[in-house]
Amino acid sequence: MKFLIVLAVVAFGIWLWRSRRPPPPPAKPRSRANQPAEMARCAACGLHLPLADAERSPRGVYCSKEHRRQIEG
Repeated sequence: MKFLIVLAVVAFGIWLWRSRRPPPPPAKPRSRANQPAEMARCAACGLHLPLADAERSPRGVYCSKEHRRQIEG
């Protein structure tokens, strides 16, 4: 019986301690700089590069103007 009383007092103490802790700070939203860049593959040589740096056309994505000219003629 003593064991149950001690256990109840300890459980109550833990509950009281946890209920009085301040809430965790809100999570900061992730900025665009922390996210990985969207990648693309050159249709001519297979090089992977950021889509923002790629040379785009209706027929594909290229790493340079020379590769675009090679494929599209």
